[in-house]
Amino acid sequence: MVVRLGRPEKIFQKPATAARCEDYQFTGTDGLVIPAGTILNRGDGYQYKTVDETRIHHGRGHAVLMAILPDVTDDNSGGGAAGNAPSGTALTLDQSIAGVNVEGTAIVAITGGTDIERESDFRSRMLLAYQGSPQGGSDDDYKQWALAVPGVTRVWVKPRAAGAGTVGVYIMCDNNGRDGFPMGADGVSSHEPYAVHASGDQLRVADYIYPLRPVTAIIWVLSPIKRTVDFTINGLAHVGTDITHRIATAIDTVLFESGNPDGTGKILISDLQYAIADVPGTAGFVITSPTKNMALSVGHLPVRGEVKYT
Repeated sequence: MVVRLGRPEKIFQKPATAARCEDYQFTGTDGLVIPAGTILNRGDGYQYKTVDETRIHHGRGHAVLMAILPDVTDDNSGGGAAGNAPSGTALTLDQSIAGVNVEGTAIVAITGGTDIERESDFRSRMLLAYQGSPQGGSDDDYKQWALAVPGVTRVWVKPRAAGAGTVGVYIMCDNNGRDGFPMGADGVSSHEPYAVHASGDQLRVADYIYPLRPVTAIIWVLSPIKRTVDFTINGLAHVGTDITHRIATAIDTVLFESGNPDGTGKILISDLQYAIADVPGTAGFVITSPTKNMALSVGHLPVRGEVKYT
């Protein structure tokens, strides 16, 4: 029902997307060809395939890989995010090819894999679209454009992030197994005649926004910088893991809701105290670190670090 409500505004639930590796290295005998569609396996069984045929030259062949999405009947999340992997990931040929080593390496990260959009995220996008029509480059426009890219779940806009005429678009890709921080490098669209092009998740967003933006604007798509916050809580050394897990969730919720990389973010100690106090079994606790409200610098986003109980 919720999905149908987005149709008048041309807002549709984002499907799962397959992860992609732009540089996967084979090794083997010069002149041998690895066919397009060759299947490779990750250690946990997740599969990928080559996009084009690859020829071994000077002992190496460099291929582009695309993840093979599982059937939704086997994985109702779509299984896209599971295909993401860091650079250095080793894959093995599903079927051996004479003269080609079975194992190869992802030279760059495997990125861009996303699950089917959660209904709560879709609802938030739909409400944003209903709240205002396109304004030719307003903050809400940039948010809508970035959120339309599969995998992007949170967006903040910072005008003049890299000087006059630039717009900074900070993105997060929650549920990607990396605390939500995008996989890739900050920069601008590949269509910009500019030296610093984005890569990975940032590039997907930059290239999507490029034809929609005001023609004079240069859009920088950025990952927030992780600011790890450690906590010390007095009076709860005796509690079990069920309570500490709930406390961790309470802290995460405050950091998620109050964190903002555009320079206006502030984490209030009182919010943390109220959130922890709502957890049954925490009466009498005192937060001894941090001791004061935390103002977030531009570009920074808080993440829970170690929580010590004394």
